Amino acid sequence: MALVRVKPLSLAVRMALPLVMLQCSAPVLADDGWDESKVEHIEVVGQQGQKYRVDTTTTATKTNTLLRDIPQAITVVTEDLIADQSMQNMGDVVRYVPGVQMAQGEGHRDAPVLRGNTSTADFFINGVRDDVQYFRDLYNVKRVEVLKGPSGMIFGRGGAGGLINRVSKQADFSAGREVALTLGSFDNLRFTGDVNQVIDDQLAVRLTALYEDSGSYRDYSEVKRKAINPTVTFKPATNTSVAFSFEHFEDDRITDRGIPSFNGRPLEVDRATFFGSVDDSTTTAEVDAFSTTISHEFANGVMIVNQTRYAAYDKFYANVLPGAYNDSTKRVAISGYNNQTDRKNLMNQTDLTKEVELAGMNHTLLAGMELNRQETDNLRMTAYFTDVGPNATADFVTLADTIYHGTVQYRQSASDAQNHSVAKTLGVYLQDQVELSANWQAVLGARYDHFSADLLNQRNNSTLESTDSLLSPRAGLIYKPRDEMSIYASYSIAYVPRAGEQLASLTATNAAVDPEKFNNQEIGFKWDFSRDFSFGAAVYQLDRTNVAVTDPNNAAATILVDGQQVKGVELELNGQVTEQWQIMAGYANQQSKVQTPGATNGNKLGQVPENTFSLWNRYEFSDAWSAGLGVISQSKSYVVIDNAVVLPGFTRLDAGVFYKPMTDLRVQLNIENLTDKTYYASAHNNNNITPASPRAVRLGVNYKF
Repeated sequence: MALVRVKPLSLAVRMALPLVMLQCSAPVLADDGWDESKVEHIEVVGQQGQKYRVDTTTTATKTNTLLRDIPQAITVVTEDLIADQSMQNMGDVVRYVPGVQMAQGEGHRDAPVLRGNTSTADFFINGVRDDVQYFRDLYNVKRVEVLKGPSGMIFGRGGAGGLINRVSKQADFSAGREVALTLGSFDNLRFTGDVNQVIDDQLAVRLTALYEDSGSYRDYSEVKRKAINPTVTFKPATNTSVAFSFEHFEDDRITDRGIPSFNGRPLEVDRATFFGSVDDSTTTAEVDAFSTTISHEFANGVMIVNQTRYAAYDKFYANVLPGAYNDSTKRVAISGYNNQTDRKNLMNQTDLTKEVELAGMNHTLLAGMELNRQETDNLRMTAYFTDVGPNATADFVTLADTIYHGTVQYRQSASDAQNHSVAKTLGVYLQDQVELSANWQAVLGARYDHFSADLLNQRNNSTLESTDSLLSPRAGLIYKPRDEMSIYASYSIAYVPRAGEQLASLTATNAAVDPEKFNNQEIGFKWDFSRDFSFGAAVYQLDRTNVAVTDPNNAAATILVDGQQVKGVELELNGQVTEQWQIMAGYANQQSKVQTPGATNGNKLGQVPENTFSLWNRYEFSDAWSAGLGVISQSKSYVVIDNAVVLPGFTRLDAGVFYKPMTDLRVQLNIENLTDKTYYASAHNNNNITPASPRAVRLGVNYKF
C-alpha cells in the first residue's frame, strides 16, 4: 500500500476551510447579538440545538463548569454525533478525537493511546473508575468525555496521558421511548432499546438494553453482546435527589491478534486472514455493577454529592497468536496463553461544593474524599502444542493454511502468575476555582492518595506489599479577553504505582521503587464563536519519569530514568456552522521520543503518528433529508519503540445518508471506508497487526414512541 503523507500545511488549509465558510455565515457568529452575559439562560434553552458540542461538564473539576473555563484540553463526543456515525464502541469514539489513537488491545480489550501513553485502565463511568480490561459499549451512553493530560488531582492514580469518561443515560423527568435496529455488512445485527418513564413528580424509571450478534470482516471472528441497565431517580424534595443504577453486560467474541509483519511492514495477505487456532481463541467478559448517587443542597448553599459503585468483573481470554514470519519456509510461528481475571471493586466518592465570596473574589470550593477497595484474582496458563512435544510452547502454520489444527493444552508454566491481590486507596482533595478579576481566573487544587497493594502468590504462598503516598497537584491560570474567549496555562502531575494500572505488575524487584511520574505542561486557547460553535487549541509537553529499567552497568540492579517525552499540538472545531451544517474536526501533531538507556533511546513511541486529521460534516437539506461526509487521515507510525515495523499512513472517507419521513422515525445509511482503502488500523506488537475493515455498510432504523 502506498504511504499517504499527511503534510502539516495541507492539514492547516483543510482545518481553515470551515473557518472560511464561517465568514460566509455571519448570522451565527459572536457578533450576531449573542449576549454572553445571558449565557446561563441561553445554554439551558439552546442545548437541544448544540448537536455536536456541549457547553459545560462536571467531570474535569467536579463542578458544573464551562468548558472554556477549564485549563485543560477536553473533547466531548455527543449523543447526536454517536448516533450520526452509528458508533458502537470506544474505537469508533476516538476516531475523531485529536491526540488519541486506539491500539489493538490484544484483541480483547479497549487500549487507547492518549498523548503517547497506552492504557487499559483509564476508563471511568460517571466519574467513577471502570478499570477492568474489556470492550465497552455505547448502548447506554449519553456522551463520552475525553480529558487530555494527567488528571491525578481529580481522579487519583493513573490517567497519565488522559482518560475517557462515559456519561450514562439516567432516569429523568422527560418521558421518552425509542428502539433502534442496525443491520450491516459482515452479518452485523444489533438492537438497542431505551424507555424512560415518569411515574410522578418525584419518581422516574428508565431501562436501556442491548442485543448484538455480529460477524466480522476478519475470518472466523464474531461478537455477541447483551446488556440491560435499569435506573431509578427519586426526588423526595426539591433540593434532594437519589439515583440507583444496575447494569448487567456480557461480551463474547473471538480473540483476534491480527497478522504478522515482514521486512518492516505488515505482511501482504488478504485482510480477512486469521492466524492461529479459532477454537482456542475466545474472550468472555461479564460485568455486574450497582451504583447509587445521592445529592443534597443545604440551605447555606453547600452541595453534597455521594457516589457508591460496586462492580463485579469476570474476564477470560485465550489466544493462539501469530509470531514471526519466515519467508524461506512461508511459515508463521504461533504460541499462546490464556488468562482469567476476577475483580470486585467497591468505590465511594463524597464531594462538597460551595460558592463563596472572599477578599472581593468569587470562589467555587471543592472538598472531596474517595475510598476504594479492589480485590483481584488472576490466573494465567501457557499453551502447549502437544503434537510437537509434551512441553512444546510453539508451532507453525503456513501461508497456505493459516489455521492451526493440532492439539492445544493450557497449563501453567514456571513463570505463569496465580495471584490474589487487594488494593486500597484513600484519597482526599481540595480545589478552588477563583475569579481573580473580570478577566482572570485560576484553578488550584491538590489531591493526596494513600495507595496500598498486597499481593499473594498462590503458587508459593509468598507475599508482596507496596505502599505509595501520592501528591497530585494541578494549577491553571485563565485569561479571558472576552467572555466567550479564554487563554490558559496549566501544570499537572499524575502517578502510576508499581502495582501497575491493572494491579498485577508488583514484583520483589519493584515493590519498593517509587511510582512512575507524569508531568504535563500545557497552554491553550478556547473560543466559542457563538453559542453553538467552538474552537480549541492546545500545546503541551508530557514527560514520563521514574521509569524502572535494568541498570546497564549491573544486570542485577534496577534504576529509575526518564522514560519518554511527547510534545504536541491539538486543534479542535465543533458545533453548528449554520442552522443546517454541523461539523466535528480535529488535528494533532505529536512529537514523541524514548528516553531510556539502550538501543531504543531516541526512538519514537509506538502507535503515535506525527500527524492526524479528522473532519465530519452533516448537512440538512430539508426537514426530511440530510447527509454526512467524513475524512480521517493519519501519517505513518511505528508499532512499538524498537521502530522496526511501520504502520503506513492512510486517508479514509466515510459517508452517511439520513431520512426522517416523520418526526419519530429516522432511517440512516452509514458507509465506512467509502473508497475501500486497504490500511492497518492498530497493533499490539510487531507481529500482531490488525488490518482495517474494508468498505462496510450499516442500515439503521430508529423509532421513538
